[in-house]
Amino acid sequence: MTNPATSLWPALVATARGALWRAPDGTLERLSGTNAGARAAGSPPLICHAPAVAARLGLEEIPARDLLELFAFVRPALFCLPTVRGLCETLGLQVPATPEQEAAALPAIARSLLDELDDMAALASPELKETALAMALGHWSWGDAVLTALGIDQGSRKARPGAGLDIWKSLPVWEEPPPAPPPGSQPVEPREARLRLAHLVSAGANLAEARPTQSDYASAASEAFAPREEEGKPHVVLVEAGTGVGKTLGYVAPASLWAEKNGAPVWISTYTRNLQRQIDNELDRLHRDSAEKRRRVVIRKGRENYLCLLNFQEAAMRTGLVPENAVGLGLLARWALASRDGDMIGGDLPAWLLDLVGRSRVQRLADRRGECIYSACEHYRKCYVERTIRRARQADIVIANHALVMIQAAMGGLDDGTRPLRYVFDEGHHLFDAADGAFGAHLSGVEASDLRRWLLGAEGRRGSRARGLERRVTDLLGEDVEAQNALRRLLDLAQQLPSPNWQTRLADGTVLGPAEEFLALVRQQVRARSAGDDQGFGQECDVRPLNPGLVEAADQLAEALEKMLQPVRRLRQALRAKLEGEADKLDSGQRARIEGVARSLTNRCELTLESWRAMLRGLHNDPDPAFVDWFGVERVQGREYDVGMHRHYLDPAEPFVNSVIRPAHGAVITSATLRDALGVPQAANDEDVAAQADWTVAEARTGTRHLAAPAMRAAMASPFDYANATKVLVVKDVKRDDAELVAAAYRELFLASGGGALGLFTAIGRLRAVHQRIAPVLEEAGLPLYAQHVGGMDAATLVDIFRAEEHSCLLGTDAVRDGVDVPGRSLRLIVFDRVPWPRPDILHRARKAHWKAAGAGANGYDDMLARLRLKQAYGRLIRRADDRGVFVMLDSRLPSRLLSAFPQGVTVERVGLADAVAETRRFLDS
Repeated sequence: MTNPATSLWPALVATARGALWRAPDGTLERLSGTNAGARAAGSPPLICHAPAVAARLGLEEIPARDLLELFAFVRPALFCLPTVRGLCETLGLQVPATPEQEAAALPAIARSLLDELDDMAALASPELKETALAMALGHWSWGDAVLTALGIDQGSRKARPGAGLDIWKSLPVWEEPPPAPPPGSQPVEPREARLRLAHLVSAGANLAEARPTQSDYASAASEAFAPREEEGKPHVVLVEAGTGVGKTLGYVAPASLWAEKNGAPVWISTYTRNLQRQIDNELDRLHRDSAEKRRRVVIRKGRENYLCLLNFQEAAMRTGLVPENAVGLGLLARWALASRDGDMIGGDLPAWLLDLVGRSRVQRLADRRGECIYSACEHYRKCYVERTIRRARQADIVIANHALVMIQAAMGGLDDGTRPLRYVFDEGHHLFDAADGAFGAHLSGVEASDLRRWLLGAEGRRGSRARGLERRVTDLLGEDVEAQNALRRLLDLAQQLPSPNWQTRLADGTVLGPAEEFLALVRQQVRARSAGDDQGFGQECDVRPLNPGLVEAADQLAEALEKMLQPVRRLRQALRAKLEGEADKLDSGQRARIEGVARSLTNRCELTLESWRAMLRGLHNDPDPAFVDWFGVERVQGREYDVGMHRHYLDPAEPFVNSVIRPAHGAVITSATLRDALGVPQAANDEDVAAQADWTVAEARTGTRHLAAPAMRAAMASPFDYANATKVLVVKDVKRDDAELVAAAYRELFLASGGGALGLFTAIGRLRAVHQRIAPVLEEAGLPLYAQHVGGMDAATLVDIFRAEEHSCLLGTDAVRDGVDVPGRSLRLIVFDRVPWPRPDILHRARKAHWKAAGAGANGYDDMLARLRLKQAYGRLIRRADDRGVFVMLDSRLPSRLLSAFPQGVTVERVGLADAVAETRRFLDS
């Protein structure tokens, strides 16, 4: 039964030339953004992705009936592209080709979804109906239509508080598995790996592309799964595999075999959550049955990625005061009951739903600050995180990310204290940066105020769900008076950490306590000594020589931190004593809770305080050569956000190896871009490629040079014919600082390719300027233009749209430069605005000097980083044997010494813009 209301609703499509308004009678009208917003206020139209539409029209928000909200309600935990075309494809409707056709398709999409809901009505669960009613009471724009489709009379039913949002009542309880036996040590022979690979290649709905060197790759990777002969000497294999080798299935083959033979999981780690999803999709070939795959393959992420049921319950209980919140919570409730694992970031919660509900609101529903109360939580036995932890123990393959692996290792083990024995690190060229983030220390206002919040909770702030340490541990201390006194002492001392509004007090001089006093003096030194133009990055300066008063302020803060450490250690000892003294009385849940609280007390509090104290005490001494220290003031949109002292390892790959690789038994580290040459390499057009075979960079950036036993090295060349499949053009007559000329270059190149174009930028400001100038022209030519940092969509969603729409164009920064897989004609042109030099900050200066002292050329470190980034960008272009593409660099300053970033045999031509446009058109049309 078609809902009659759909014929009464207008529809709105946002274009680069304004709004296209479709009246209920089918009349089309072009409006300005302001006029469209005013008209929508009186008659909310049908739209697709309200935040993106509002942003495109230059509005803060727009009243509307968002079809993506209806889709998320009707088909929870299922993906569709968040465009009108994407909705039509998913629903089996005719796909529109023009904005006018899109406007006409919006009512058809609404009818299709409401008809589907009508068909569900007879078998609809009570939870579904209660959720719909709660959302309608929250003034959901779809509320009346949805209730009508479900046959619910809103006036005849009175909703109980929290009804329809109490998802915890419907979730299954996880069971505690028995302890796992010790893993075996059976090797994986190269022949076995090749046979398993052949099986994987032939499995699946579509036959995988034949890749000649893939078997060699699997054989090399199998060496990492040999039994370890000596403690501290794992079998490590460095494998550089050119694009097209098929490294994912190449390492999955020996990894899955080892897990099956030895009864323990292999952890596959990659750089981003989206790449975790890509690897998970590839594993459909390993386990064709979805239930079997769910049992044997688990995706692991940090707690901050998962829905916390306690946070959700507390938010749901407040909808009585703010009924409108029931709309977003209702959409999340529908998803949560259908979700595979409760993963909100990169899992089966569509990224566009975060945009619709509010990304910050969704993130507050996760445990982002380490405030979990473990088994004291009434939802502990239904917790998504705890369920995933237990599934991972019994899985064959655990798909993780570099950040999780390193942070957990730095803290002494995983959530349950276990350590994997075998790893595969994909995207291995990112290990250095991931380690840099995981092992750095930051004594800053934001970090210190976060610790205060972790200890004291919300401190009276209404609406906050922050739980202080007292709530998490009081009942665990029992009658231990000494421990209770230590808790009170710690909470009292925590008052010396920065309190709310500390940024304002630092600026006006009304600081409170030793922490704010130290930070105020740090800020003063930074502002006095920084180079002036911060280019939007913030300001920084060297620590030494110190301004007057800073040593004294540092000593006072260090003394305060030392006093905090004493009760922290007493509390940890009390928890440990309870574990040992009541071992016969504690059940597994209680034991897990005590261990979890003790671990978080150590990791979140004790280790943090110790590192801060060491940084402060070190101001009395000469700089430690293992570290780089600096003072900094961070800015966000021109506003001071954070102030502090920062310490990073000069070589963060060393602690990575010591805490992750050395305790393991074996690891594969792989990427398409591991190697590079030091000094001045040969140009790509030269025949001598000896300089390109240098493994020094690979061993330094992955940390394997710190191993007691050297890593095995292997390299598999790409099977692709880059010389004939690609063109590399360097445009020599576009002034890179002229925004109009740069935008014109992008416009003409994108038009020449007919879409399928990716524009890469080294600065967000330049990206936005180009987008503003070229979007209307491209749209008129039938080439949709999407962009990061413009509108309301995240990078992963934009890439999904770009992949699906063959004639679309996308502008992005490094998030779309690395690790994005867009095969076929959807990506046939890459245009880079400038040479991707690293940011020349204090940390970079120290590392550059270190590499130079080790024998690199004067600019060897900068060149190496720029080449690796160019390699990654160029590598997006050819993903299959039949792909063709053009790579254009608009920066005439590209040095010849960087041209070895491109494959041997690829000709690099320096041409004018007119010739580049003509050559792009000719090459792609041929």
